[in-house]
Amino acid sequence: MGPGLITGAADDDPSGIATYSQAGAQFGFVLGWTLLATYPLMAVIQSISARIGRTTGHGIAGNVRQHYSRWLLYPLVGGLTFANVCNLGADLGAMAEASRLLLPAVPAWAFLAGFALVCAAGQIFLQHKRYAAILKWLTVSLFAYFAVLVVVHVSWSDFLRGLLVPHWQKDRTFSLMVAAILGTTISPYLFFWQASQEVEDIKTEPIRQALRRRPAQGADALNRIRLDTLIGMGMSNLVALAIMATAAATLHQSQMQDLQSAAQAAEALRPLAGEFAFALFALGIVGTGLLAVPVLAGSAAYALSEARGWPVGLSRRPQQAKAFYGTIAIATLLGALANVLHISPIKALVWAAVLNAVTAVPIMVLLMKIGSNPKIMGSFVISQRSRAIGWLATAVMTLASGGFITSLFG
Repeated sequence: MGPGLITGAADDDPSGIATYSQAGAQFGFVLGWTLLATYPLMAVIQSISARIGRTTGHGIAGNVRQHYSRWLLYPLVGGLTFANVCNLGADLGAMAEASRLLLPAVPAWAFLAGFALVCAAGQIFLQHKRYAAILKWLTVSLFAYFAVLVVVHVSWSDFLRGLLVPHWQKDRTFSLMVAAILGTTISPYLFFWQASQEVEDIKTEPIRQALRRRPAQGADALNRIRLDTLIGMGMSNLVALAIMATAAATLHQSQMQDLQSAAQAAEALRPLAGEFAFALFALGIVGTGLLAVPVLAGSAAYALSEARGWPVGLSRRPQQAKAFYGTIAIATLLGALANVLHISPIKALVWAAVLNAVTAVPIMVLLMKIGSNPKIMGSFVISQRSRAIGWLATAVMTLASGGFITSLFG
């Protein structure tokens, strides 16, 4: 287990927790099918991202820089970076808010500064292998949401019906929520992170080489990527389903159906599900945030550094990749400042979602083009089945993104 597991866990960041909680609180169990439907789509897209990194020895931005126009590269990387900073700021704010619920005597700014410092310093000063191991251990925090689900009363017949029988309502709010779930589940920063982590593994493990240089490693490497990604994305969607089901079982029948943050969802659970469920839910927000914030900052740094041709990689020392590590520090600082300046986290998330919607589709098109190009991938081009599912995922995201943007500005 490696990049796929960490990527899948990072997908359930505090912003995603807020989305899944809102979905369950507002619509009950009827949106469970969206997480079943997105699983094969996100698994294939993430596998293609990892395959590109492992085969070429370069991340996504690096491959786009080599083979496509800079006029295409820079707007995509700029949009991704800005969206990541917005998302990162909202996640830091949610972590501080959740911590305040658990320890109200500590001021919010102290939690905010502490989390920002820990997340940035870990990436900058720890060796890559040690830091990757820490991120793997942080995935354990996701089990808090399974524990919460155990202690609340769930109507399993309604749960299974919502999971297995697709349901659609012809109203703007429902369509917007489906688009938000898709955008939260299939996010561009995850593509860049997993591809770049495959490249990092090549750098830190001398026995591993880019598959274009060492084709004999192909079968084992691709089997590992496939299993790692299937498990990582499966864990991601199971946790999302647990969060949605918890909110559906507790908040849907209450007056708390309009949630503004993950921490608000945790607080709403206290009178309905008890102190234990509340504490677990809040601790889960902090744990997933400690995992997601570095992934958001790191993916922005990988994309921007590769686009500019700067030395890149967590396997390098800070003095060897000053711009790369500087991007991590600045992105984390800007996210923290957005909270200090009282920029609305909900507005930040909305704009992050819009930018993700705008950038996700062209990035997915590029992934499909790169993965299918023998000049780039050699004999490791993606299979016909992966192409079919990948293009289906791209079409679904196109429809969802178009509907999402139309609903916001229509």
